Amino acid sequence: MDKSDWQEKGAGHRGRLRDKYLRQGLDAFTDAEALEMLLAFGTPRSDCKEQARDLLERFGGLAAVLEASVEALQQTKGVGEKNSFAISFIQAVSRRYLKERMRGRRYLRSASEVKDYLEHSMRGLKKEIFTAIYLDSAHGVIDSEVLAEGTINVNTIYPREVAIRALHFNAAALIVAHNHPSGTLTPSPQDIRLTKLLYLTCDLLHIRLLDHILIGAGVFTFAEQGLLDTIIKDCHQLRSQLG
Repeated sequence: MDKSDWQEKGAGHRGRLRDKYLRQGLDAFTDAEALEMLLAFGTPRSDCKEQARDLLERFGGLAAVLEASVEALQQTKGVGEKNSFAISFIQAVSRRYLKERMRGRRYLRSASEVKDYLEHSMRGLKKEIFTAIYLDSAHGVIDSEVLAEGTINVNTIYPREVAIRALHFNAAALIVAHNHPSGTLTPSPQDIRLTKLLYLTCDLLHIRLLDHILIGAGVFTFAEQGLLDTIIKDCHQLRSQLG
């Protein structure tokens, strides 16, 4: 088979995958087929089946491939600059889409969308990041931003800076989140202490802290697990003791 025959065969295969998607949607695809199509966006004239299988084997799954850095992707044989760009770009577009989708939505009705956005943007990162989501008085999402990168604790996150940013957005409520690169979903003593300080600072400014969300091998929320209620109770007791 000469090069032209090989390219024609590959084009036919990708055409069948495209038609399959149009008829049945992504649920009909295996992870290998989905990844193959993404790689083909970067190199439309190349057969990407082998690269897709190798990437899935090396990283352990589709999500891990999508979250990998461009440098890490290119360490796989046959995955070059154009392929890795396609994967990186679709990941960035997905993150923007999820962020835009949750804006203006009432948090109490769209908590799952907020968690989807946070999990998508923070899961699998090699370093910790701290994100704040600002809400209006009706708990509609105003905006979100990353406030810190690196080791997240009370020494790197200053509650006053979080409050200043919340006031900048004229926020009436706040959700904070950070990731655990280790994957653990157990809040550390530093996580709990930071949450207490954030609650006390925000409460003084009449800004309600709705939740602290941890992203690891899944999602943990202080509010859903009852930990935020415990922290609020402890803070009120401390205030009453201080008079």
